[in-house]
Amino acid sequence: MLNVKNLIKDFGKVRIINSTDFEVQEDEIVSLVGPNGAGKTTLVNLVSGHILPTSGKIEFFDRDITFASPYRRIKMGIARNFQITNLFENNTVLDNVRTCLFSIYAKIKNGFLPAGRYRTITREAVNILDVFGIADKQDLFPPSLSEGDKKILDTAMAFALKSKFLLLDEPTSGVATGDKFKVMDTIISAIKRENLACMIIEHDMDIVSDYSDRVLVLSEGEIIADGIPNEIMEQDNVKEILFGVRT
Repeated sequence: MLNVKNLIKDFGKVRIINSTDFEVQEDEIVSLVGPNGAGKTTLVNLVSGHILPTSGKIEFFDRDITFASPYRRIKMGIARNFQITNLFENNTVLDNVRTCLFSIYAKIKNGFLPAGRYRTITREAVNILDVFGIADKQDLFPPSLSEGDKKILDTAMAFALKSKFLLLDEPTSGVATGDKFKVMDTIISAIKRENLACMIIEHDMDIVSDYSDRVLVLSEGEIIADGIPNEIMEQDNVKEILFGVRT
């Protein structure tokens, strides 16, 4: 599905991503981990098109998207959320999702019409909220939601963009410890139900171990380990980089 080849990103004379190669298969859930400053957010920004590489290639379903715009990538099926949720706080939960559907169906130009006029889109939005377990909150406004439900709504909005591949930036950041597994259970269940692929940036190793098919470890802009979570976490270089444990 996604194939990243020899990707390099320089900011001036500083190299942030250094000859990075990796793949993500269809239906696969991959976690991207690494210490602060490793280049994780930069790598996700490159894949989503929010910044462009210095060199290298990004392919999606065998199509070169290296220099494609974020909008073009969304149309092709790549969507993302952000560590800090981007919600329309003055719109209801339902209207947040409907706005994404209006965008993907090119209905934004008709936004002056009552949203209820688009019954098919409204039904689809409600179905998406149901998939993510928050249909009962469709009439609420984001400020009244828990941090966990805000994260779920943010992911549901990315899902509404007809995604085939989701990039999730720390989906449990700011969520109470007791709620983080509930949030992840909801998100991962929806992703698996729709047979989507997903890359998760995450610092919480419990989340990484419990929900990932595969883990990529990024250090100083390079992928230094790639494999099954339990095996990767036992590698000496990974222990030192992530946990400061020297053997």
